[in-house]
Amino acid sequence: MDLQIVTPRQSLPRKQAYIATSNRKVDNEVMEKKIMLGNEAFARGAYEAGVKVVSSYPGTPSTEVTENAAKYDEIYCEWAPNEKVALEAAHGATLGGVRAACAMKHVGLNVAADPLFTISYQGLNAGLVICVADDPGMHSSQNEQDSRHYAFAAKVPMLEPADSEESRLFVKEAYEISEKYNTPVFIKMCTRVAHSQSVVCPEERVEPAQVPYVKDPTKVMMTKNSRDAHVRVEQRTIDLIQYAETSGINRIEECAEGSLVNGKKIGVITSSTSYQYTKEVFGDKVSVLKLGMVYPLPEKLIKDFAQGKDEIYVIEELDPIIENHCKQLGIQVHGKDTFPICGEFSQNLIKKCMGMEEPEFTSIDAQIPGRPPVMCAGCPHRGIFYILHKKKIMVYGDIGCYTLGAVAPLNAMDLNVCMGASCSGLHGFNKAMGEAGESNSVGVIGDSTFMHSGMTGITDISYNMSNSTVIILDNSITGMTGHQQNPTTGKNLRGEPAGKVDLEALCRALGFNRVRVVDPYDLAAVDTAVTEELAAKEPSIIISRRPCVMIKGTVHKPAIAINQDACKGCKACMQIGCPAISFKDKKAHIDPTLCIGCEVCKQMCRFDAIGM
Repeated sequence: MDLQIVTPRQSLPRKQAYIATSNRKVDNEVMEKKIMLGNEAFARGAYEAGVKVVSSYPGTPSTEVTENAAKYDEIYCEWAPNEKVALEAAHGATLGGVRAACAMKHVGLNVAADPLFTISYQGLNAGLVICVADDPGMHSSQNEQDSRHYAFAAKVPMLEPADSEESRLFVKEAYEISEKYNTPVFIKMCTRVAHSQSVVCPEERVEPAQVPYVKDPTKVMMTKNSRDAHVRVEQRTIDLIQYAETSGINRIEECAEGSLVNGKKIGVITSSTSYQYTKEVFGDKVSVLKLGMVYPLPEKLIKDFAQGKDEIYVIEELDPIIENHCKQLGIQVHGKDTFPICGEFSQNLIKKCMGMEEPEFTSIDAQIPGRPPVMCAGCPHRGIFYILHKKKIMVYGDIGCYTLGAVAPLNAMDLNVCMGASCSGLHGFNKAMGEAGESNSVGVIGDSTFMHSGMTGITDISYNMSNSTVIILDNSITGMTGHQQNPTTGKNLRGEPAGKVDLEALCRALGFNRVRVVDPYDLAAVDTAVTEELAAKEPSIIISRRPCVMIKGTVHKPAIAINQDACKGCKACMQIGCPAISFKDKKAHIDPTLCIGCEVCKQMCRFDAIGM
């Protein structure tokens, strides 16, 4: 039997809101339930909403949004060089009259912040939705930032789904909000929602008519226009608060009659995955205000919810955004006095913080060795980092899988900050250190990261004549986020032929006279290149070029082996940290199932014990 499917515009019953529970008929065609990642469901929602353009830069945990959107022929999808460009391109598409989207991780939003604040003022011509995926617990990030601050700062509404079906539905609702209130809309994902699977009930695509472009002088953001726009934005926020009060996207789930926790009637205000954990821990024993819109937050709804409760708890990951809002309303709540401000939440964490009995678990007394992340066997970055470590060079790193050059046994990376900082940071370092820094420091940056944010940094080096050497680690792919194309690969998002940036020509055009290419598998050549460029009294670029070993279709050499009779057990080959090499019975061994025949280890063996 077909069950009612509740949409964001309907009055939302307790528990069933936004939850798809059955197949249903659409235009006489049965749409089957599917299990989807949150990111996949986001893409599905964009498809159903009639989105025509998606521009993004890959960043875990947001990458799959764009990859899945690209599976729909009706949506033009692209990888942009960075998040700023992606947001500007998506916004441009909305000015052209079609619905558009972009996706990024939380630190990517930092890059896109410049256009974001002005787009909030300028407005749109068709709907614009921005997916921003936070990473509590820093599973794949250099910080633990809370993107809700950007919604408050830019005065852009933000919706926060708690599962895959809400991801789909919230995207569709976001476009309605965007066009009704003339604003971009955030959908805030997090690692658990983005990368968890749950049931989704797809619907058919409804594609709005393209909105004609009409010249509007008020969209030029300068002086009076900007001042007037700010007034409109403030009124928009007031209107959106009313939407938050009445739309049903925020809902109250009252506890079962007479339910008490420690003799008290408890209310919980929460959102996203914290809602899921709350329901799993308490069931119907507490009343829940489940927030689907986290900016702007409702006022009357929260005050009404607090009535008659002995205690109110705000359960939210990272910063006390909802908690502080409640306190500003004069409502006393428990928040960060009970729950941590750092890291991911879980059912057991909530139980512990609430003084509840935690589930039993079995501990293992055995000492299990740690398994730190390492670069793949045959990774082309390994030879570069081995030489840099051997020569005791200060290495200003960057953001990518090559950041693993910092871990043992290579221990070759001194620091990193953000995309592109290896170039501009190295410049500043050398301006401070002078000759001592210039002759013994390099920056390292991947090809995709270079296109993202490295060009301006090396321009700073060349323009200001900094005697600095930057190594571009060109592995012909964006490896960090799962092998996405970039402007240097010659292919677009769908793998089709595309314009290809010539890194050597680009670096020369940006003012570098010394640009050389080296094969990172050739340790002697790498050593020579690094030595000569550090000795040069002018800016220089080394391009380390070798495709990532994991690129589909890459042909490898046969595995090599250790001559056990010739091996002296010196462990020199272990210094590169290749996972294919192990040491037992006082001898080195190579796993033929992992080795790709790069022969870097062979060049390190003084006893010619490594060969075919």
